[in-house]
Amino acid sequence: MKIPSNFRIIRVPCTGKVDIIHILRAFEKGADGVYVVGCMEGDCHYNEGNFRARKRVEQAARILDKVGVGGDRVKMFNLSSGEGPLFAQYSIEMDNMIKKLGPSPIRVAKQNKKKQKAA
Repeated sequence: MKIPSNFRIIRVPCTGKVDIIHILRAFEKGADGVYVVGCMEGDCHYNEGNFRARKRVEQAARILDKVGVGGDRVKMFNLSSGEGPLFAQYSIEMDNMIKKLGPSPIRVAKQNKKKQKAA
C-alpha cells in the first residue's frame, strides 16, 4: 500500500514532542487535516509521550471546533513500528475523510484574501 501523495510526514523522536502549536501551525500553513501516529499506548520508549500527544491532539481538536475549523480534522493513531500497511490504511482513511470535509476554512480564507489583494 502507498500513502496518499498529498501527505507530508514530519518525523519526531517521540509524539510527546508534538505540541498544540505544531498542530495549529500546520493548519495556519494550509493543511486541511493533521494526524499524529505514536507508539502503542503503554509502550512508549519515553514513558508517557504518546499519552501527552493524545491529550494535545484532543485539545487541538477542541480549539479547532471552537474557531469553526472542525476538530474532526485532527486525529491520533497508535501503531507499532511493524504496522506499515496499517499506517498506509489510516493515511488513506484520513485522506478520504478530509476530502469529504473539503478544504480547511483557514486555507480558503487565506486564498480569498490573496485574491482580494491581487484584484
